[in-house]
Amino acid sequence: MVIVYILQSLRDKGFYIGITKNVEERLVKHNRGEVQSTKKRRPFKIIYTEQFNNYDEARKRESEIKSYKGGNSFRKLLT
Repeated sequence: MVIVYILQSLRDKGFYIGITKNVEERLVKHNRGEVQSTKKRRPFKIIYTEQFNNYDEARKRESEIKSYKGGNSFRKLLT
């Protein structure tokens, strides 16, 4: 099982979209500052997840979500 996840920064309210096999463990890494791209935006909370059977499906969905980040489709996804 592979998970596409969206985090929201509690500091700047921005979003981060990623892929993992263990979303709880990954959140801990983000919040410890172990992920370079999110280190200065900590702390984070999980606001959305989707599960997939394989990495290829998850990567495709991640790209799709990133393509409409900030638009109406992104907002609909989160509601």
